[in-house]
Amino acid sequence: MEREFFEEIHSSDSADHRKLIKDNDLVILARDLVKNYEIGDFIVKAVDHVSLEIKRGDFFVIIGPSGAGKTTLLNLIGGLDLPDQGIIYYNGVLISSMNEESLAIFRLMNSGFIFQNYNLISTLTAEENVMFPMSLAGISLKDQREQAVSLLLKMGLENRREHLPFQLSAGEQQRVAIARALANKPPNILADEPTANLDKKTSIFIQKLFKELKEEGITMVIATHDDGLIELADRIIVFEDGMINNT
Repeated sequence: MEREFFEEIHSSDSADHRKLIKDNDLVILARDLVKNYEIGDFIVKAVDHVSLEIKRGDFFVIIGPSGAGKTTLLNLIGGLDLPDQGIIYYNGVLISSMNEESLAIFRLMNSGFIFQNYNLISTLTAEENVMFPMSLAGISLKDQREQAVSLLLKMGLENRREHLPFQLSAGEQQRVAIARALANKPPNILADEPTANLDKKTSIFIQKLFKELKEEGITMVIATHDDGLIELADRIIVFEDGMINNT
């Protein structure tokens, strides 16, 4: 499986794109992305011919109204979904033509994802949820537990390790989700409305944490309405009706 994965990466290379990525230290290079959804007889253009570049270490923020397509764009550039048209290079790899198995391996190696609805596994404890991506990466059980305990301590959840998601508040679930995203020490974090519907105290906690991650040089790509996170941005794009509108 690994051999096929790296053969796919090699065969995907484009000299011109590699040079552009190297010269500009790009984590994300996307060109002419299109993603449509059929709803009955209608076609919704969630992402409509979008091109963008994200540099290594950027705190990159996507803003715009609900329903504008921000989540779809985030899913495309993070490799959670594939475009109907266009190309995406992520860390120099053409991910827009990968198969699902290769994409799953690539995401595990390169990204931490934080979802608006947390996406915790309901039958696993907080600690087990944080350990889960590490188990997929082949990390030893001992190291998984040590890393999970350390991250939950950092999140102020050391006393909630054995609780299931339904026993946690929304803010606690989001902090578990953030700990899980950080579990494999990814160089890039993608977050979809990470402070939505949370209390002010938890929102401020997450803002401070993201500021620390920014200072550590982690590339952050965030869709948000949170003014505190927007203030941290190196770059902001306004996304409306499936298109970038920064005019």
